[in-house]
Amino acid sequence: MVSVLLVAAVVGIALGVFLQKGRFCFVNAFRDFFAYKDSRVTKGVLAATLLTMVFWGIAYQFGYYQEFWTPEWGLTGFIGGFIFGIGMTYAGGCASGTLYRAGEGYLQFWLTLLFMGVGYVAFALAFPTLDSTYFETFTFGEGVSLFTVSEIPASVLALSIAIGGLLIYVTLVGRSATTADLSERSDTAQLNLTAFLAPVAGLRQFVRGTETYFRGLVGAWRDPLASSKQPWDPRTAALGITAAAVLWFTQASIVGVTGPEARWSGYLLSQVGVDVESYEYWGSVLFQGEGVDVTVDMVMIAFVIVGAFLAAAWSGDFSVRVPKRRRLPNAVFGGLLMGAGSRLAPGCNIGNIYSGIASLSVHSFIAALGIIAGVYVMTHWIYREVGCAL
Repeated sequence: MVSVLLVAAVVGIALGVFLQKGRFCFVNAFRDFFAYKDSRVTKGVLAATLLTMVFWGIAYQFGYYQEFWTPEWGLTGFIGGFIFGIGMTYAGGCASGTLYRAGEGYLQFWLTLLFMGVGYVAFALAFPTLDSTYFETFTFGEGVSLFTVSEIPASVLALSIAIGGLLIYVTLVGRSATTADLSERSDTAQLNLTAFLAPVAGLRQFVRGTETYFRGLVGAWRDPLASSKQPWDPRTAALGITAAAVLWFTQASIVGVTGPEARWSGYLLSQVGVDVESYEYWGSVLFQGEGVDVTVDMVMIAFVIVGAFLAAAWSGDFSVRVPKRRRLPNAVFGGLLMGAGSRLAPGCNIGNIYSGIASLSVHSFIAALGIIAGVYVMTHWIYREVGCAL
């Protein structure tokens, strides 16, 4: 048990450091892409998810894993994910982004965490009714990972999907790069040739970008002390997050945030005298009838805040920041929607978009669509006066 707690501390601190240094937030990844076509963080999210999928596939194939994230699938994933996506965009930070910003000293995100806790409590109180109405109505099948049902070896399957994702990405990049040519050329044959060569053009651009990235990485090592205090490329954060997630996958579980946070809400209530175990959601579902106590994943996410604090303090980014009054509704209502939405899905951006897709969980593909749709709708609402790029 001591060794697992030590792993929880190491993984939590590592995740906190990489999240803070890479400014690795899923709201930034999707909102900035929808609003400005800025894909800097989006590329980091894609890289972390695909790399984690490959390494988890290898670990699963050779038996070095603990469990996948495979809730029952249905519209619950899309509905809850949509509510969560609305909430995290309004709050200005996803489940993981809220943790690292709390570690940086943003009191607004401590308030967001508090109201996410209120959302967890409200859900737990309403769970018996929701279980018989919402979940039974909108759940269609048992949870499953494509890793466990496919006859293709897990490592080959994961690598094939990652390569497929890369080909789609470079094709889109290549098409964007040739937009000017397309507008200038009206000849059909030339248009078809340009479309055919889009993956090649995108792949060349990807290789050039990767070479530039690694040259920058090598340059950073010439003065590692100074570089460690600067913001990091999201792709560097993606590599670090992947390494931490693989270690956690082989020793404990998948990486999740809102599940452990919901357990923290029950545990803290139990410390002030509330009979939490008598509530079905906490007693039977979250703590699985094993008693209300601190679990290793609760320890891990607590250390994420510690890691973010250490990274921010080292870089000179830490300071206690008091939110402006006009930002308080974002923390309150955004936090409530994030807490409730993550339970209705179930799962947050980390549980579903990152860990769930890396687990090839059918539920998480649906929930991820809901989260992205929620971000898209809320982004358009926030920028309704100036419009969005997409």
